[in-house]
Amino acid sequence: MSATRLARPVDISNWGNEPPRWIRLLAAEVEASNRRLAAEACGLSRTAVSLALVNRYPSPSTDSLERRVLEALDGRDCPAWGERISVEQCRDYREQPTPTHNPMAMRKWQACQSCPHNPGRITGVRKGDQS
Repeated sequence: MSATRLARPVDISNWGNEPPRWIRLLAAEVEASNRRLAAEACGLSRTAVSLALVNRYPSPSTDSLERRVLEALDGRDCPAWGERISVEQCRDYREQPTPTHNPMAMRKWQACQSCPHNPGRITGVRKGDQS
């Protein structure tokens, strides 16, 4: 049994009225998971993520942070769909209920459950066999 985590908004107001796309993507990932998991997904430290979100990163340039965030969160090649999809589409599809009504949708959903982009993927164990 897992508890459903309520998304808490991330304050990015220090970036002004129009935060850069990479900051919006990072904030959305933190809201969907947490700072630690978002940092791991981007290959960053939790501290770097926190400082970037509040626009207090100590380096004069955030280019390397921006590059890492965009590479990790701005879309991925989906093996189930055979095309590039957004991170939000990936998350929404993998978290939807099992599509038992359509065999093709079921095959795509099953591929999604074992996809390397799925942080909760099932590897070598059928879902009903997990303890």
